[in-house]
Amino acid sequence: MPDAVVITCSTRAASGVYPDTSGQLLASALREWGFAVAEPVVVADGAPVGEALRAALASGVDLALTTGGTGLNPTDRTPEETAPLLDRLVPGIPEALRAPGVAKGIPGAMLSRGVAGVADRTLVINLPGSSGGVKDALAVLAPVIAHALDQIRGGDHPR
Repeated sequence: MPDAVVITCSTRAASGVYPDTSGQLLASALREWGFAVAEPVVVADGAPVGEALRAALASGVDLALTTGGTGLNPTDRTPEETAPLLDRLVPGIPEALRAPGVAKGIPGAMLSRGVAGVADRTLVINLPGSSGGVKDALAVLAPVIAHALDQIRGGDHPR
């Protein structure tokens, strides 16, 4: 069974201003997909995101998903905390994650700065913080995530 970590990147959720809904959506979907995943880790924007990601990577999980902190607000630093930890970028993932929102007429979807890549043997993907953005992302990732993880471990393309 593959394992995953979900990290919610939100100063307001971390301080209890509102509940974490996006992280819960992700964890629930991952469990349905057959992943072992604990409750989401909720951290404030900025350096705590990098700390949580480093802890996830040190644990050797197969997949690390973040939600939040990908916008243009000065405190949105999730991509900056993520990128230095990646060995290889996978730019097609964030491109595909932005596309459904734009296609639905949500122009703000193109402002998401999330990144994706591989850190050692872990796939790391930044998702937007909105519930709608997370639902769109799950629809995009569902048909490809198992193949991506297989490829990271040296698997071949299906024939």
